[in-house]
Amino acid sequence: MNIAFFLTPKLEVIYESVEGNMKQALESMEKHGYSAIPLIDKAGRYVGTLTEGDMLWKLKNTPGLTFEKVEEIPIREIPRKTKHESVYINANIESLLTLAARQNFVPVVDDNGTFIGIIKRSDIINYINKTM
Repeated sequence: MNIAFFLTPKLEVIYESVEGNMKQALESMEKHGYSAIPLIDKAGRYVGTLTEGDMLWKLKNTPGLTFEKVEEIPIREIPRKTKHESVYINANIESLLTLAARQNFVPVVDDNGTFIGIIKRSDIINYINKTM
């Protein structure tokens, strides 16, 4: 099976630019109800995943930082505790499943590392449930 079967394309994915700020990321996550979002650079390459926990630790560990000042914090300056790995669009299903076991979603990139979408663990589980 080709992993593209499970792909949610970039146009349907909520993500942030690493050039954005902490307030933008918080508002995006709140609006869409997500606890983690993919990050891309100016060239459209996947560079990591930002989580609510990453931002909470940044707020806790930055003296004088208040919620009112989070707009001043660039996303690129927020340490990310966990490295969420991506897969290439031509990866095998075993590689996808290994990552999906550890991550709620798996970012998918093309041969140049350009972000093309995500595969949600819930979509994989729902597919398996329907085919059993």
